[in-house]
Amino acid sequence: MSAPFPPPTMRSWQYSRTAGGLEKNLSLNPAAPLPTPKPDQHLVQVIAAALNPVDYKPAEIPGFLRFAMTKPATPGTDFAGTIVRPAPGSPLKAGQLVFGACGTSPVAGGALREFSVSKVGSAVPIPEGVEPIHAATVAIAGMTAYQSIIPHVKAGDKIFINGGSGGTGAFGIQMAKAVGCHVTTACSTANVEFCRELGADDVVDYKTENVLEALLLKAKEHSFDHVVDNVGTDDQLALRCHEFLRSDGLMVIVGGEATLKAVKQTLRRTLLPGFLGGVKGKVVGFWPVPNVEHMQQIGEWMKEGKVKAVVDSKFAFEELPKAFEKLRTGRARGKIVVDVASATYKKGS
Repeated sequence: MSAPFPPPTMRSWQYSRTAGGLEKNLSLNPAAPLPTPKPDQHLVQVIAAALNPVDYKPAEIPGFLRFAMTKPATPGTDFAGTIVRPAPGSPLKAGQLVFGACGTSPVAGGALREFSVSKVGSAVPIPEGVEPIHAATVAIAGMTAYQSIIPHVKAGDKIFINGGSGGTGAFGIQMAKAVGCHVTTACSTANVEFCRELGADDVVDYKTENVLEALLLKAKEHSFDHVVDNVGTDDQLALRCHEFLRSDGLMVIVGGEATLKAVKQTLRRTLLPGFLGGVKGKVVGFWPVPNVEHMQQIGEWMKEGKVKAVVDSKFAFEELPKAFEKLRTGRARGKIVVDVASATYKKGS
């Protein structure tokens, strides 16, 4: 007699504290109950999940876990998997391969378990020919790249992407090229050729050049139509963006650290007028939002080969703490993926 599907329990990575680092507090619960989806949620079997800095940085802010999260928490938002039970009225079918975002919290979405929930509008079908391991990388990094660039540019625009070799930057370079932009990016010496291979037209090596000075020099030839900062640690880029950005251009700040200094920099940018040392150009912060059409477009680009998922490393489900250790180094070239069940998931008929 075959075992019931879905089973009554599952394996789930969980944590209730983050002292000393989230990865040091993760424990694998071998018999956690399956989540109960709400009417607007699908029950999904997770095949693979990708890690993002948001999976650990907010949770490690003192007091955040105590007051803003339910414990025990399961990390992870990005996933690829199969529909086990679709939400009522959804066009998605049981057994269908999908990718997108798990849960309702961007901090602890619950992708790092064998079964999870995904809200209607947060998951779309995986196009034929796209591997689930690759589709799993899209939800946060891919959507961030898309939404911070594509709505603001057109063919022929010149854009600058700070941090071109990380998960979001690698997607951003490819997407900007897919719509016909001229792309300048910044990265370390070790990743210069990698960024060129992704399609970057010009690359600034921040190990040998000052990024701001390089942009000011390029601005003598042409101003940039759009700027995306995936690093967010050099506040001078924002404060002086009017010197290398067109007057009607936009600078989107995606990256940054969860520190008091970063908060002060953000307040300075948003509250102080330009003549008092604030920003003189148009600078906005950013967080991606679920959008079915955007995810479908990314999926189509992946199917066509115009955008490829860049996987830095893949870890087994049991190796999740090691995967977080790698993420914390900040040296991943592309995305870090956790293989939850690529060899064992229940395939649709």
